[in-house]
Amino acid sequence: MNIQKKVISNLNKCYAMSELTWKGKRCFLVAAEKHDPCYVFSEEGEQLDTVWTEPGGVMTMVPVPGTEGQFLATHKFYSPNDSAEAKIVIATSKDDGWEIRTLCEAPFVHRFGILNRNGVNYLLVCCLKSDHEYKNDWRFPGACYASVLPSDLSVFNEDHPLTLEPVMSDMLRNHGYSKVTINGHDAAVVGCEEGTFLFKPPVAPGKDWEIDLLSAVPSSDSVLIDFDGDGQLELGMISPFHGNSLTIYHLDEFGNYVPCWKYGAPEKETEMLHATWAGDMLGKPTWCVGWRKGTRCTIAITYEDGAYKTEFIDQATGCANLMHFVNAAGQDVLVGTNREIDEVAMYTITR
Repeated sequence: MNIQKKVISNLNKCYAMSELTWKGKRCFLVAAEKHDPCYVFSEEGEQLDTVWTEPGGVMTMVPVPGTEGQFLATHKFYSPNDSAEAKIVIATSKDDGWEIRTLCEAPFVHRFGILNRNGVNYLLVCCLKSDHEYKNDWRFPGACYASVLPSDLSVFNEDHPLTLEPVMSDMLRNHGYSKVTINGHDAAVVGCEEGTFLFKPPVAPGKDWEIDLLSAVPSSDSVLIDFDGDGQLELGMISPFHGNSLTIYHLDEFGNYVPCWKYGAPEKETEMLHATWAGDMLGKPTWCVGWRKGTRCTIAITYEDGAYKTEFIDQATGCANLMHFVNAAGQDVLVGTNREIDEVAMYTITR
């Protein structure tokens, strides 16, 4: 694996990212965790525009399907101890700049996603907790909420928000979210203290969500990916909340996920595992993971010749989130928000 790194911004407490089609070009967004901006970059890493300068508190950004220059984003989630006023906003590119409107109030919203099943888009909102009265108060578990996402979002604003319905409650430290394809439709892998759950959208509006418990091990973030090509999805897990354990689980003959590999570095070196992306890179199923304390490294995990293999992507950076795309030249590109050193970096990865 050959890695070429390019620092494209020094954004204070850089955190969330998303791809975006904007003005006919393939671009991506980077936003900050604190009271700082959100920028648009070209796929080459050139800063093109500023979407907003504040309020920040951005944990998640997702493009609205079927649109150009429109995306959803969290605002005002500054930390687990300062997120009671968090909400989801709609950002829309206009001729004279960017319009920012409220989609819905969602206190303590940390992650969310848009999932499509049978041609219908659903918004799944994951809230870290439901209340607090003092710093590091975890007495009030989080929950997941959902709604059909209309194709036209122009009617929603602070006075007319989208209505969310509860899907699952009593989810302590409801932190992790990743998207996966199951049986030809979108699904979400959600991690919390009670374990890792697979959320499948309704087969039709008005029907129930399908929720399966994949593992009861407390999870901060989890992914599903078929590392070994046997047709079964392995479960990659960061555990516990903001934890230091990096483990891969394989389905046994009874359909239960059992551990088959664990990252071998001392856990004091892998504190606060956080950044995670899973998909195909260089033609192989790959799980990229970064951690924010200890050695603050970012690694790529693959499966070759009957064994799991790890390679370093970067070190001493403290990556908070990772995003992958294939550029116009057909090259794999990772973008990392290296939060602990206020650095947004692009990694072009070739053989």
